Formats: sequence, structure tokens, C-alpha cells
Amino acid sequence: MKNFIEVTGIEVYAYHGCMNEESVLGGKYIVDVELTTDFSKSAETDELIDTIDYVAVRTIVVEEMSVRSKLIEHVAYRIVNHFKSEFESLITARVKVRKLNPPIQGVVKEVAVIIEG
Repeated sequence: MKNFIEVTGIEVYAYHGCMNEESVLGGKYIVDVELTTDFSKSAETDELIDTIDYVAVRTIVVEEMSVRSKLIEHVAYRIVNHFKSEFESLITARVKVRKLNPPIQGVVKEVAVIIEG
């Protein structure tokens, strides 16, 4: 059976980007996660150990976002791989990393990458 766990709107202040100023000033990011799993056992047992812990999901996102990268593509890829190594019951993961107010010419609200794996 396929079930989905979503943890959305994880706000992080991080220092990603190709420009030197971004490594000093940083910026605000929002990460959305969708995990495909089978949580039928936890639905029966009502035990946290039988599912993917939302706190662990957020912790992994914060850990990976704290490691500086030039590209948010790289960060999103690391997050997906960390989920795969951490959660045995994970079937697939979808991670969206949004960079708010990126320092590019003109007014741009956000840029985002999405990785599924």
C-alpha cells in the first residue's frame, strides 16, 4: 500500500548561492517534503516507531540546509539521499527547495527546484 507523509513550509535561514554576498548575508528558504511510504502498520499499532517521524524529517532538512552549497539543486539532492539512508520504509521522496527573494536582476519572489527519487 502507498501512503504519503507531507511536511511543508519548513523555514530555514541558510547561506547558499554562487555569489560571495550570499555566503555572508544568507537568505530565507522554504522546504516542502512529500514522502511515499507504507504506514499501514503504524495506523494499526498507533506507534511512532512504525512510521516516519516528522521531527526527524525536519531535522534532516535543517542539517542539510546548514551545509553551504552554491546550488539549491545540490542541497535538494542531499536531502533526498539523506532520507533514503535514514528511513527504511521510504519508497520515494519529493523535495522542493524554494529560495525567497533571490539576488537576480529584476523582482523575483522565489526560485525553486524539485527533486523526486
